[in-house]
Parts: sequence; structure tokens; C-alpha cells
Amino acid sequence: MPGWFRITLHRSAIGLPERTHGVLKALGLRRRMQTVFHPVEPQFAGMIMKVKELVRVEEVDRPKTNWELKQERTPEPGFYVEKPAPRDGGRVLQQLRQLGNVKAGEVDEEVRL
Repeated sequence: MPGWFRITLHRSAIGLPERTHGVLKALGLRRRMQTVFHPVEPQFAGMIMKVKELVRVEEVDRPKTNWELKQERTPEPGFYVEKPAPRDGGRVLQQLRQLGNVKAGEVDEEVRL
């Protein structure tokens, strides 16, 4: 059994010839980041070659449902803290003054943590 092409419109066709718009319409692509599935057949391969600069193509075993595509795009719940922010008060400012990089009267509010 042949596989499937997973075709995602990666770049917009604004400013390109009408012929290019027609190929995208024939593939069923209207919006950026839209994904469609077509069987691996010569006519679809030819259409993909006409717009190869605009699309990303993968060969997959089966087409995914809309729900499965949405689940791929949905991030995991919660968040991760990679590195905690420093909470040292004015120690950074004191260290900069000791190095001579900042004088007492030249401190902006943006420098303070």
C-alpha cells in the first residue's frame, strides 16, 4: 500500500503568479501552516514540485485526523523553569561599583534588579 504525502504550506504565495495560486488551491492549501494529506501518486508529486519552495513535505504511513494535528501543536500543560532569575538585591550594582564600571550618581532604574 502506498504511503501519504503530508504537505504543509510554509511560505505565503502573495506576489507569485496565478498559476502558483492555482496549484496551491488544487492541493487544498489556503493558509500558512495548514497541513493536508494526499496519497503518494505522480500527479501530487508533480504539483508538489511546482511549489516546492513554499511547502514542506513528509512521507507518512497514514493521514492524521484534525484532532491529532491539533494535539501535535498543543504544548504540554504547565511550564518549565530552566534557570531561576538572580535575586541578589543590589549586590550586582555593588560589584559594578567596585569594578569602577558604574559611579554612584550614574545609576538608572533599568540597572537595578
